[in-house]
Amino acid sequence: MAWGDVTPGGPSAVLELDEVVVRKASVGPMDNNAYLLTCRHSGEQLLVDAAADPGRLLALVREGGGGRAPLSAIVTTHRHADHHGALERLVALTGAATLAGAADADHLPVPVDRRLEDGDVIRLGALELTVVALRGHTPGSVALAYREPTSARTPGGDPGRVHLFTGDSLFPGGPGRTLDPESFRSLMTDLTERVLDRFDDRTCVHPGHGRGTTLGAERPQVAGWWARGW
Repeated sequence: MAWGDVTPGGPSAVLELDEVVVRKASVGPMDNNAYLLTCRHSGEQLLVDAAADPGRLLALVREGGGGRAPLSAIVTTHRHADHHGALERLVALTGAATLAGAADADHLPVPVDRRLEDGDVIRLGALELTVVALRGHTPGSVALAYREPTSARTPGGDPGRVHLFTGDSLFPGGPGRTLDPESFRSLMTDLTERVLDRFDDRTCVHPGHGRGTTLGAERPQVAGWWARGW
């Protein structure tokens, strides 16, 4: 799914599904994606990566919350500074709980309320988001997996389809940057065992920068990623 072309300072992209509305905005000089998930049943909201520009992110939260700006939680996908530049300010403004991969938690600018491990479940109103640890870009990088209900009826929805919010661990065209062969093997092994072997080709990948993709579009390239070593 190539949904969600956004530019810094531009409007949000909106994806409406049966249980959740996903809003995507680009912030900061590195064109980071921030995703706001709003449960359509409870109104609870979760932000993936408070990357930069707290004013823009607060406006994003207000878009989802009808002006009330409720925000239950902020998940930081990994420790790199361009993914948490606005985290301290957003927490101060909203009181949202902070969540991050256990191995990256001590590297963030705020205390982390919940340290995430592979297989953990985050509940947001009626939604369940499963944590997928993808070690390699950083030791504590995490993705979030949301599965549409089997009864999905919303136009554009797809019963049982998975949406993966991957941070910098998976992009169109390959895995995120790694610093050495061991980290590359770790990330590729986790992507193979925890993503490609688990989810089908319809799975939508929502990365930390740029356009989205699907596992179906990326799967034929995997052997080439292994061969090139990055």
